[in-house]
Amino acid sequence: MRKEMRNNDSCRTRKSPGRFRCLLLAAGLLGAGLLFGGCHGSEERAGFTVPESFDTNGKYEITFWAKNDTNKTQTNIYEKAIRDFEALYPNITVNMRLYTDYGKIYNDVITNIATSTTPNVCITYPDHIATYMTGSNVVVPLDGLFADEEYGLGGSELLFDSPTQDEIIPEFLEECVLGGEHYAIPYMRSTEACYINKSFVEKLGYEVPDVLTWDFIWEVSDKAAEKDADGIYTLNGQNVMIPFIYKSTDNMMIQMLKQKDAGYSTEEGKIELFNDTTKELLYTIADHVKKGAFSTFKISSYPANFLDAGQCVFAVDSTAGSTWMGSHAPLSDISKDKFVEFETAVRPIPQFDPENPRMISQGPSICVFNKSDPQEVLASWLFAQYLLTNDVQIAYSGTEGYVPVTKKAQESAEYQDYLSREGEDNSTYYEVKIQAAKLLLANTSNTFVTPVFNGSASLRDAAGQLIENVTKSIRRKQQVDEAYMEKLFDDVISLYRLDQNQGGGLAGGKKELGPLPASAKALLIGLCAVWVLIGLYSLREKLRRHA
Repeated sequence: MRKEMRNNDSCRTRKSPGRFRCLLLAAGLLGAGLLFGGCHGSEERAGFTVPESFDTNGKYEITFWAKNDTNKTQTNIYEKAIRDFEALYPNITVNMRLYTDYGKIYNDVITNIATSTTPNVCITYPDHIATYMTGSNVVVPLDGLFADEEYGLGGSELLFDSPTQDEIIPEFLEECVLGGEHYAIPYMRSTEACYINKSFVEKLGYEVPDVLTWDFIWEVSDKAAEKDADGIYTLNGQNVMIPFIYKSTDNMMIQMLKQKDAGYSTEEGKIELFNDTTKELLYTIADHVKKGAFSTFKISSYPANFLDAGQCVFAVDSTAGSTWMGSHAPLSDISKDKFVEFETAVRPIPQFDPENPRMISQGPSICVFNKSDPQEVLASWLFAQYLLTNDVQIAYSGTEGYVPVTKKAQESAEYQDYLSREGEDNSTYYEVKIQAAKLLLANTSNTFVTPVFNGSASLRDAAGQLIENVTKSIRRKQQVDEAYMEKLFDDVISLYRLDQNQGGGLAGGKKELGPLPASAKALLIGLCAVWVLIGLYSLREKLRRHA
């Protein structure tokens, strides 16, 4: 019996060359399996199965991370939303943690992924979510939850009036798609606006057009930078004047490139930022910095502070920052004695082609983090969805120049009444704030978003860094020429590690694929094992022939 078993089990027959054949076959199968697994397995993400019903007898405590600066009204809206939600679902407790900026939320989420202590619900940005998703099954894919008849958008078992998926503004919902699936819901949306001291523009002999062009902005800004013989600015009679200040230089570069149909990045994550058009734009900016016409927030401070004090003509900032802008801005940071009376105009950002305006869409979204208990995830989804109700959307959008993300809220009688009362006071119905909201409502179809991938947040920072560096260099009297530009590109690529981009490398630059995925390493090990076994087998056969 033992002899028969040995003869039939060639892999265990000590003297048989079949053992090596089996090892070769096994190694080959291993390599093939790793090959196919490396192509597919690492890309698959676990979905979320919606429970058949929500367990109202269970007790669920969820954490909610949100961003707030100094706007106490926004904090009150969050707190009221939590109270109202908990009244509907007394078995769910929501603990809120407020942050001063989104970057700190991002950093804490990344830190907590490693310890499995992420929040349940988080106000964040798609660029950040793309990085969260590099962790295994960290963020809940929402398409299944969207479509659930009972607990999905507009679901029959909800205890509040939720919008349906069709009632969310499609452009805003599309921004929450990563890898072909929704991983967030929009919360609020804004764009950028140019806040203008119209009185200054007219004093210089110009009229403010309905659509600003970059040529107009630069021409007026250069003229506003002129001084008299004593070094006093002729426009405002002061020692300080920065005609054109841009808050977010990353948005500035991104939008300029979009308007020129120039490269920034592909949907697959290939970086195209470092191109000839970018270089031309930087040369133009450098020319106007030399004339004293342009600066940035990072170099000079908030645009609103200069605008409100009569020390700026054009201030570009988010529509969400509109309550800081103008002679009667309710949230301005400067002292009352520094305010200068002027007429404020609100326009879309400058364009290269006024007939085809392009402007960025921005604003926070909401994601839900996966947990071991599906009921806890469902409780989190219910609260996230509650933030889309009219009460929350309309109240929050009234605090700054945000607009609600649902048609349900935008078309409501309450919101339309709010818009119609523009200028009634300098708080709730502050004229500049409502004009900023109307600007986005009128241009939603002209907005765009940048591709989202792991590393897109770094690319965004790099776009702004190019402008910041050029502006600083000119102010320091440094030479900005071709050699400078070449070094600038290399320095920024290195600073943000863009040469390690996983999405296809740099267009026209260095292309490094970064560290190999684990599946690829395993495949290479398997292939090496095959060749080692082949070599051993060949050596063994050669020795047998000479024995």
